Amino acid sequence: MLSVRDLTVSIGAEAAPVDIVSGISFDIGKGEILGLVGESGCGKSMTSLAVMGLLPQPGPRVRGGRIELAGADVTALQPWQRVEAGHGRIAMIFQEPMTSLNPVRRIGDQIAEAVRVHDGVSGTAALARARELLELVRIPDAALQLSAYPHQLSGGQRQRIMIAIALACRPQVLIADEPTTALDVTIQIQILGLLRDLCNRLDMSILFITHDMGVIAQLADRVAVMYGGRIVETADVGALFNEPRHHYTRGLMDCMPARNLGVRRLPTIPGQAPRPGAIRIGCVFAPRCAAVQDVCQTAAPPRLVVGQGHEALCAFPLQGGRPL
Repeated sequence: MLSVRDLTVSIGAEAAPVDIVSGISFDIGKGEILGLVGESGCGKSMTSLAVMGLLPQPGPRVRGGRIELAGADVTALQPWQRVEAGHGRIAMIFQEPMTSLNPVRRIGDQIAEAVRVHDGVSGTAALARARELLELVRIPDAALQLSAYPHQLSGGQRQRIMIAIALACRPQVLIADEPTTALDVTIQIQILGLLRDLCNRLDMSILFITHDMGVIAQLADRVAVMYGGRIVETADVGALFNEPRHHYTRGLMDCMPARNLGVRRLPTIPGQAPRPGAIRIGCVFAPRCAAVQDVCQTAAPPRLVVGQGHEALCAFPLQGGRPL
């Protein structure tokens, strides 16, 4: 349903571009949830905005690569051009609903607007569809909530409203950019369950962006781990958690708190993630890697197939906790 090939997003002048997303590729099948995980600043959100055609202008731009929705090349199309051409069945849920919802417009009007744009129906029909969408995302008293304003709803309800707006165009692909980060754990679990249920019921594909490996374990079918603007490991969720092969992935997992740690200090990945667009020779993770070798400093790492559907961008991938 979504195919991204060698996508590069750059900033700066055409003569001296600085890449903030560098040659990434991934696919999402029908009804599949792909988790895109990594630290803040690694390029996850910029990737999602590029796929949506929503890169801020003037500013970052797609300098290379190809984006296909259900087989149609939409790389160079603006969002309104995608809708006109019939390729607009992709939607996005943003991280903080209070910055995405209009505070002075009623909930029903905001959902109905999306319905009218994509379906071309009357205002009455659009409001009826808005009520159906509120019921679909499990908002209680949906008819009453149509007249509510965003500030009258809880954080979890506002995020459900954002999901309802995203579903208004009946998307084949839904991009969720850290939609549970600002929510408490109980509400987070409810939203994750809702997304999984919608994926199954609507046969919809989801690109779920997060920095939380625990969320990935609960929700994703496959995982792409991103670091420094590159995808460094891709695998089925079970294979990734059972046997991570990139040292960065292993570091992310070691940082996860566990009940059996007691008073032991949590491991951390030393150093800091590279600044977006930082240019370096060799492996982008080399300055922070505990298993770095001389060749990692001087040569770009190969992308190795380390298992069935499992790839790692590393010259010395882990196996059972040790380099090959």
